[in-house]
Amino acid sequence: MTATPNMGTEGLPPGRRAASGGAASPPAKEATGGGSALKVFAVLEAIATAQRPLAIAELAALLGVPKPTMHRIVRQLDTEGLLQREPHSRVYGPGPRLLNFALGAVRTSMRSAPRHALLEALSAKVGETCNFGMIAGNAVLYLDRVETSWPFGLRFEPGSRVPLHCTSVGKLLLSVQPRKRRDDMIRATPLHRYTETTITDPDALHAELDEIRKRGYSIDNQEFLAGVVCLAVPVRDSKGVICAGLAISAPLARMPVVKAIEHLPTMFATADQLAAHLG
Repeated sequence: MTATPNMGTEGLPPGRRAASGGAASPPAKEATGGGSALKVFAVLEAIATAQRPLAIAELAALLGVPKPTMHRIVRQLDTEGLLQREPHSRVYGPGPRLLNFALGAVRTSMRSAPRHALLEALSAKVGETCNFGMIAGNAVLYLDRVETSWPFGLRFEPGSRVPLHCTSVGKLLLSVQPRKRRDDMIRATPLHRYTETTITDPDALHAELDEIRKRGYSIDNQEFLAGVVCLAVPVRDSKGVICAGLAISAPLARMPVVKAIEHLPTMFATADQLAAHLG
């Protein structure tokens, strides 16, 4: 299984990609056939499903909405915190309110029996703590977690945020970002040294992320917490795009890196099962 996502057409949402001649694709009628509420929803949907921030002109073309109208919609959504302009640019991504709404919905759904049960089954099989997380801003947000029954377990509650640059899920999800977005995220993230093995040099981190992208999984070898090893694999959505990470973690004495890697087949199988529930 490879960790390289489908980056075709520069990350525009499937079904709404412009043709090679620049014309908007047929689904644009969806945004123009309804009222203003549907136009706003179409903008949020386009931003949420794109794999990169979008400019107002791109949104207008994708959705078949006049550019002045799109300016007004985007300005209002930006004011309300549903969209957010990228620093020093004219492109927009999800704002804090949209992220909180989406993450809250995913967190609630992940607590539903089928998905949470998959994490419980994985934890029981490997005998260690399991995490399911997504990027939220410049951190990883744990949406669900199952603790091991071993003593001295690692205690993080669902909803906890951990760094991107030194955790297995964080590095995994950073590795599959388009290069420019990855550069921007690393520049915006303080590469704090948590342990002796934390990678704090941007060039060294990029090299590590390139290797993770090639091999399809990520290791945190005591980079966030001294004496703790974590292993993460990607979880894809229904379009095959990597949207989350599934990880196991344990004290080094119980799970050295070599032993952690032995769990990869089980983890990839669980990731595939989780993907079936993400829609």
